[in-house]
Amino acid sequence: MIPQETVDRIIDAARIEDVVGDFVSLKRRGANFVACCPFHNEKTPSFYVSPAKGIFKCFGCGKSGTAVGFVMEHESLSYVDALKYLARKYGIEIVEKDVSAEELVQRQRHESLLLVSEFAAGFFRDSLKGREGQAIGYAYFRSRGLEDITIEKFGLGWAPRSRHALADAAREAGYKEEYLVDTGLCVRREDGLLSDRFYDRVVFPIHSVSGRPVAFGCRTLKTDKTVAKYVNSPETDIYVKSRSLYGIYFAKNEMSRRDRCLLVEGYLDVLSMHQLGITNVVASSGTSLTVEQIRLIKRFTENVTIIYDGDSAGIHAALRGIGLVLKEGMNVKVVLLPDGDDPDSFSRRHTLDEVTAFIASHEQDFIEFKSDILLGEAGDDPLKKANLINDIADTIALIPDAVKRSVYVDVCGRKFGIDQQILFARVSRTRGSMLAEEKRQQDARRERETESAVQEPAAVTPPARIEPVSAPSAPSGLKLEDTYLAPCEKELLGFIVESGAEPLLFDRDSEYYEEGEPVSVAEFIDSALAADDFMFVNSIYRKVYDAYFRMYDEGLSQMQIRNRLMNNEDKEIEAVTADLLVDKYVITVENYRNALTSPATMLVMYVPKAVMTYQARRIDGMLRENSEQLGAAGDDIMLQTELIKKIDTLNRLRAALNNKLGRV
Repeated sequence: MIPQETVDRIIDAARIEDVVGDFVSLKRRGANFVACCPFHNEKTPSFYVSPAKGIFKCFGCGKSGTAVGFVMEHESLSYVDALKYLARKYGIEIVEKDVSAEELVQRQRHESLLLVSEFAAGFFRDSLKGREGQAIGYAYFRSRGLEDITIEKFGLGWAPRSRHALADAAREAGYKEEYLVDTGLCVRREDGLLSDRFYDRVVFPIHSVSGRPVAFGCRTLKTDKTVAKYVNSPETDIYVKSRSLYGIYFAKNEMSRRDRCLLVEGYLDVLSMHQLGITNVVASSGTSLTVEQIRLIKRFTENVTIIYDGDSAGIHAALRGIGLVLKEGMNVKVVLLPDGDDPDSFSRRHTLDEVTAFIASHEQDFIEFKSDILLGEAGDDPLKKANLINDIADTIALIPDAVKRSVYVDVCGRKFGIDQQILFARVSRTRGSMLAEEKRQQDARRERETESAVQEPAAVTPPARIEPVSAPSAPSGLKLEDTYLAPCEKELLGFIVESGAEPLLFDRDSEYYEEGEPVSVAEFIDSALAADDFMFVNSIYRKVYDAYFRMYDEGLSQMQIRNRLMNNEDKEIEAVTADLLVDKYVITVENYRNALTSPATMLVMYVPKAVMTYQARRIDGMLRENSEQLGAAGDDIMLQTELIKKIDTLNRLRAALNNKLGRV
């Protein structure tokens, strides 16, 4: 792992405007910089970079973070890889420590497999430039309409006819045979010698999200039916087919900017569409679409348009993909090309404007798509039509979001003239059965894990900083954290993150004044919560709160704590911290506001008020809960009396807080 002191050096060295400026053209506006957001399409700049706070924020799409977060988001890197990227940029040496011997061996092996795969990609690419490659492989690519720039961009290559050309070249370059076998590039024969898996074929390298070649799809140009058309890399430590998408490295940025992914089936579909100028396109690499592939797409956009062939196989693949995409909470459209066309042939026969216009005018949601496909089969048969409607209702049941389900039920009801309550009943039954089955499978899996687990002493988990005796539960039908407390918790957390170490300089006549060292903002808020035996109910805010006070108790400065929160490996902590520190109107408002009231005076005024508002909200929640219990108490006089006493006490507390808030 990277030592914390090295992480701090990297974070301190990384200037947000320099890092973002490597990818985006920034224009100065006052103390900040603005640009058009690199994560979505926009004509008016809404992307702000604040050098003073070390953060970026787009007020269009909502993305925000620090230099580390920007690199992670823009380049699709992990937290550690983003730190390494910045370390290279600023010339900071990283000496990792506390890595076990097993972890080190595994890491070195993983890197070795990647290096061998990169060597093979270069070998195939260079072979395409040789006499044999030019005569066969290059000629084939050109016959499919691919231009040199596309061939070079995607690293297309040629596997020579010799069955040991790659093995010989790799050994000569010093690569170990075990890695050639473990990457699937070579196979060991019965006599112990190596033989190339790929020979006499054109090569399509498959890249990881970060752009490194991890596998290969190789196509024969022979017409011999006994020869497999495609031979692909087997699954290895660096390549899992169900988690990979062909073209993802080249499409990811455009997918984010356009907030849409076009999903096709084959290598040439991707290549031809990219060459035409439509670059937010990926393919499932010749496999059936998987949940893992959909989740990979979801990292960049929640909108998917499936573009498959118009034949029977393409239709059935689209029908299957719809359910998978919807179940992941994403939005899906379907475009069927004219029968006999695929995205490759269609894009080669039309201009960019024609293809984009066709996609825009032929996109269908799943209800329209299924209706058009299946109504023809149903004809006038009422039972078949009923089955179609039930099928669509069952598809709606896959959608996690209740509002979206309701909208689609409304659309389906109007389209088929079916009472919405009937459709809702079908959707509810299907969804209930689905969730029950998922729970049953989860329980069974947990039971198997429990039975197979080695009986060891349970690990002791350190207690959180604040452990309440009890906390008020949410009123019936409402989530307490969403309805009552989350806005207040966000406000309190904002004071802590922004000004936690600042002293609260109360006047002597203030009820909060105490002799001696003034209390800090963070200590004041923490003490107020601890005195009430209460904790944040919003789990994400609680996570940031606890992370702050762990570092506060270690004696770190406010700036150190803020930097570590903003550059945290936990994306939720990073995102919340960045959001708390961003002010959309900082350019026009902050100087004016500070001119009117000093920061110290503002803290004295507003921190106690924020705490009291939080306490008042908690009391409101408890009042509602007790009132509902009173209404449901029936003839139980003792329970009614007890609840009335509680409500009376809560009302007095609420009145006292109202008086205080009025004075503040």
